[in-house]
Amino acid sequence: MSWLSTFSVRYWQFTLVVFAMLAALGANALRTIPRSEDPHFPIPVMIVKAVLPGADPMDMERLVADPIEDAIDALDDVKEIRSTSQNGVAIVSVEFDWNSDADKKYDDVLREVNALKPSLPEGLARLEVNRLRTTDANIMQIALVSGDASWKELEDRAQDLKDTLDRIPGVDKARFWGIPKSEVRIAVDLGELAMLNLPLTRVADAVGEEGKDVPPGAIHAGGRRFNIKATGSFRSIEEIGDVVVLAAAGHTVRVRDVAEVGWASGEPDHLARYNGRRAAFVTATQKNGDNVFTVRDRIWAELDRFERELPPNIKMERPFDQSKGVDQRLSHLFLDFAFALSLVLVTLLPLGIRASLIVMISIPLSLAIGVTLLQFTGFSLNQLSIAGFVLALGLLVDDSIVVT
Repeated sequence: MSWLSTFSVRYWQFTLVVFAMLAALGANALRTIPRSEDPHFPIPVMIVKAVLPGADPMDMERLVADPIEDAIDALDDVKEIRSTSQNGVAIVSVEFDWNSDADKKYDDVLREVNALKPSLPEGLARLEVNRLRTTDANIMQIALVSGDASWKELEDRAQDLKDTLDRIPGVDKARFWGIPKSEVRIAVDLGELAMLNLPLTRVADAVGEEGKDVPPGAIHAGGRRFNIKATGSFRSIEEIGDVVVLAAAGHTVRVRDVAEVGWASGEPDHLARYNGRRAAFVTATQKNGDNVFTVRDRIWAELDRFERELPPNIKMERPFDQSKGVDQRLSHLFLDFAFALSLVLVTLLPLGIRASLIVMISIPLSLAIGVTLLQFTGFSLNQLSIAGFVLALGLLVDDSIVVT
């Protein structure tokens, strides 16, 4: 490499131009490189979760886990399949070869599971395919706090906020937590049913049939064909109350005549509190390759608008913001950078201004080259790359002082 040193010294004007170009590229990369908490690694591991209420572990393994394992095992590049069967739950984990395309393998598993779904037990309450990703951590958590608002009202507000966050560029997925599932409860007056000589199942069958979404088919009248559209999927409590239970001799009995219909909350599976107060939480994750600070600013702008529309009995709190941790790590990096330059200045200044000046130029230039290469290869500025920069900075300072 002696020829490179000779060339750089002999044509010092060209060397200065190259240094200036690298410094400009580094400054631009530092300004535009995506910032995030964790790096993105394509992990070829998929988790299939199936829920069948009431089934014991042996039935879950025989009826659910084994067919899923057989379907997935037929795929290419399968490295290992593991399954766990418990009461009502079966979890199948599949790991592919790490040289395979994780996105494609996820699509393959999803396709096989969807194709297998019709042959699985009818009572299956949930069948989902998830993938492991390092960037699934939430970048933002919002709490909707209220002491007197109903769970239904909190659920509606949380759903609206979730839909708002989902539409923000850079947000991968938004979810809400801590709210019991809303359900419609029909409290039947058994005395009224007895007077009308109607069984309890008559009400349940009427509501069930009216709520179906399956198209009944078509009617043929001569050479003409008419499609029948099923209404189904009740849109309000009033529609359920209007369901006809009995129609005979000009007399119509509806659900509201023999029962009270209203909203109720199911059995809660979470106890959500914020500073001891009842709350519903809404979280958001970030898409790969986006800047956490840019996404944060977009989310905060929407939160400010959404907060102004909340009723007085619901307050919005922002307990977690991941960008604060990222900003703190970047601040520490720049602080270490300034400390390194100060150390070089104090240590090498007695050896001459020229020697200390060369080292003080080489340190930020090396950092600029590193950031440029990091952005060029598609990585972000995250906690691992920042730790690498800090380590490299220490080695660079030590070696510069020793060599000089």
